[in-house]
Amino acid sequence: MTFNDTVDAATADPNAEQPYASLGLKDDEYARIKEILGRRPTDAELAMYSVMWSEHCSYKSSKVHLRYFGETTTDEMNSKILAGIGENAGVVDIGDGHAVTFRVESHNHPSYVEPHQGAATGVGGIVRDIMAMGARPIAVMDQLRFGPADAPDTARVLPGVVDGISFYGNCLGLPNIGGETVFDASYAGNPLVNALCVGTLKTEDLKLAFASGLGNKVMLFGSRTGLDGIGGVSVLASDTFEEGAERKLPAVQVGDPFAEKVLIECCLDLYRAGVVVGIQDLGGAGLSCATSELAAAGDGGMLVNLDAVPLRAGNMTAAEILASESQERMCAVVAPENVDRFLEICAHWDVACAEIGEVTDNDHLVITHRGETVVDAPAHTIAHQGPVYERPFARPEWQDDLQRPVEVDRPTDAAAIHDAWMRMISSPALCSRAFITEQYDRYVRGNTVLARNADSGVLRIDESTGRGVAVSADASGRYTKLDPETGARLALAEAYRNVAVTGARPVAVTNCLNFGSPENPDVMWQFREAVHGLADGCVELGIPVSGGNVSFYNQTGTEPILPTPVVGVLGVIDDVERRIGHELGTVDGGEMLYLLGATRDEFGGSIWQQVNHDQLAGMPPTVDLADEAALADLFSAQTVDGGESPVITATHDLSEGGLAQGLAELAMIARRDTGIGLDIDLSGVHDNPFVALFSESASRVLVACAPEDAEELERRAGVKGVPFTKLGTTTELGDAALIRVSGGVDLEVSVTELREAWQATLPGIFGHAVGANSVVE
Repeated sequence: MTFNDTVDAATADPNAEQPYASLGLKDDEYARIKEILGRRPTDAELAMYSVMWSEHCSYKSSKVHLRYFGETTTDEMNSKILAGIGENAGVVDIGDGHAVTFRVESHNHPSYVEPHQGAATGVGGIVRDIMAMGARPIAVMDQLRFGPADAPDTARVLPGVVDGISFYGNCLGLPNIGGETVFDASYAGNPLVNALCVGTLKTEDLKLAFASGLGNKVMLFGSRTGLDGIGGVSVLASDTFEEGAERKLPAVQVGDPFAEKVLIECCLDLYRAGVVVGIQDLGGAGLSCATSELAAAGDGGMLVNLDAVPLRAGNMTAAEILASESQERMCAVVAPENVDRFLEICAHWDVACAEIGEVTDNDHLVITHRGETVVDAPAHTIAHQGPVYERPFARPEWQDDLQRPVEVDRPTDAAAIHDAWMRMISSPALCSRAFITEQYDRYVRGNTVLARNADSGVLRIDESTGRGVAVSADASGRYTKLDPETGARLALAEAYRNVAVTGARPVAVTNCLNFGSPENPDVMWQFREAVHGLADGCVELGIPVSGGNVSFYNQTGTEPILPTPVVGVLGVIDDVERRIGHELGTVDGGEMLYLLGATRDEFGGSIWQQVNHDQLAGMPPTVDLADEAALADLFSAQTVDGGESPVITATHDLSEGGLAQGLAELAMIARRDTGIGLDIDLSGVHDNPFVALFSESASRVLVACAPEDAEELERRAGVKGVPFTKLGTTTELGDAALIRVSGGVDLEVSVTELREAWQATLPGIFGHAVGANSVVE
C-alpha cells in the first residue's frame, strides 16, 4: 500500500491494482465495495472494509442462522434485558436498581500463534466490552480447549495461555471464578481460548455505542496506537491454520494490564461525571470498528482526523492506523461543553487522550490524514452492510455411522471397577485442574462467595442486601459432534444446572459458538442445528440469549475441531449468605446423601468411552429441560426472600464421569484438606452398578442434608416432580476416609488414593509440582 492514497487519487486512478484478496476479500466483495463508493477504494478504505467485512466482525456466514434467536424469543423473556444481541455485551436488570453485564468471546487463533499475548489480550478485550456498557468489571472466567495433554504442541500452548490469563486478570485485580479445560485431539493446532467477563452497574448508568448530536466531539483515549495487532483478531479469526502459521507473530496484539486497570478507573470517573454520550472499545478491527460502528449507530456521520491520533510508531499509514488492534483504547462521543472536563479526568488518571473528530449531519464517515481525505464512505456500509452468505448446509453422510451405537466394556467385579475408577479420575479428561487454577486469583476484591471447586462462581453485588449473581459456562464438543442440536441443549442444561445448584435463579444466557470452516456444508449444518437447539432450549426454560460470539475457521488444514458451542448462564440470588455450598462435613453428626434425577444406560460421547476406548460414537444423553427447571425450582425455594427453610447443605451437579466422579470430588473437597468418607448404596440408582457409577445421564445432582431434614427434602422433591434416590451417609474424616460402595458390587476406595491420583496428572505432564500445602480442586 502507498503512503498517500487519497479519495482524489482513487478517483483519478480507478484501475490501480489492490491487494484485496490478501486482505481476505472475495472478488464479488471487492466489486460490491466499488459499487458502494462509485470508484475503487483508497488503501485506507480497503483496510476498513476488509476488517469490518471479515467473518469475525461481520458474521457474514452466521447471520442467517443467528436470526433464529430473535425469531424465537418473546417479550416476556426479554423483559429484564436492558441491552441485548448486537451490543458490546448483554445487560440484565437484576432488581433494586442493579444491572449485570456479561459476555464471552473467542481469542482462539491469536492464542495459538502467541499463547501468552493471545490469551492475555483475550481477557483484556472482553473486559473492555464490559467497560463499554458503563459497568465496572468484577470477575472473569475462561473456557479452554487444547490438543492431547501429552502432545508436544500442547506443552507449548497450554502454559503460555494459562500464564497469559493469570497475568492479565491478576494484574487487573479481577477474580477468576471458574471455567473448563478440555483436551481432545481435534484441538491440536487450533486451541480454543474463550474469555468471559462479568460487570456491574446501576440501571441508569447504562452506556451504548452510538455517535449522536451534531458537533459532538470524538475522543480517543487510552494507550497509543502502534503496529501491533494489525489484522490480528479480525483476519486471524477468518482464516484456517496451515503448518507454520505460528510464525504470524506481528498479527498478535500486545497487552498491558496495568494500562487497562487505569483505563477502567478513568472510564468509571467519566461515567460518574456524566460527560459521555456514547462509547465504544477498540478491539477487533481497532479504530475502523470504533468509528464506523459509532457513526452507523448514531443519528449522523463522523469526521475523523488521523493526524490527531496519538501514535507510538513513526510513519504509520492511514490504513495501519485504522487497522491497528493495539490494546487498552476506548473511543467516546462527548458534547463540546464537556470536553475540558473529559480531558481533565483523563489527565488525572494519566491516560492519553485526543480529540480526533466530531459528529456531522450526514451519514458518511470521512477520515483525513496528512491534510488529505483518505476515507469517504457511508458508515453503515462499513459497519452493517457486509455480505450475508447463505452457505450450503447438509447433514453429513457420515453422521449415521457416527451415531451407530457401540458396545463399551462393562466391568462388574469390585477389583475391575476399582481400577476403572482410578483410571478415570487420573485421566486428563477428569483429573484436577489445580495446576491451572492455582495460578489465578479467585478472591481479590473480596466479593467472591464461591469459586474453588464450585459448580458456579458466585459473587456479591450489593454489600447492604447481599444480592449476588452466579455464573457458569459449559460445552461438550463430543456430544455436539454426535448430535449438534442435543449437544447445544446439553451445554445449556449443564450451565443452567450449575447455576441452579447454588440456589440462584437463572435469568440470561450468553454464548460463544466455536466451529470449523463455514465453507464446509457439514460444519454449517452443525452450526445451524446447534443454534436451533440452543434457541429452542432457551424458550423452553424461559430465559433469553442476551448476546454472543461466533468463531469460525477453527481447523487445521481441512480437519475441523469438534463443534463447541460454549454456553454461559447468569443467575441471581437474593442473599449470597443463603447460597448452597459444595462442601460436605459442615453438619455435626454427619449428613444424608441423595441423588436427584434419573440414571439411564447412556454412554454415547461419554468420558468412559473416550478414556477406555478412545472412541466417539453413539448418541449423547437425552435431555428434558423441564427436568432442569424443576431442579432449579427445588434449589431456589430455600434461597429466595421469604422462601422455605434451608434443608440442603451441599450440592454437586453430575456431568462428565458420572456419579463416580461426583462422589469422588465431594469426598475429596470436603473440609478441603481432610476429605470425608461415604457409605453408598447403588441399588436404587440402576440395576447395573457400572451404569450407576459411570453413566452421564443429564439433569442429575448430588445433594446432602442433615438426617433430621431427610423427610422434608424428599417431600419437597416430590412436590417439584424431581426423582430422588437415597444414596447413603457421610462417615469418617481424615486419612482413613473411604468411599464404601454396595448394591450390586462391594468395594472400597481410599479417598487419599483418589486424591493422589487426581492431583498428579497435570503436574506430571507439564513438569510442575503442586506445593505440598496447596488446596487442590
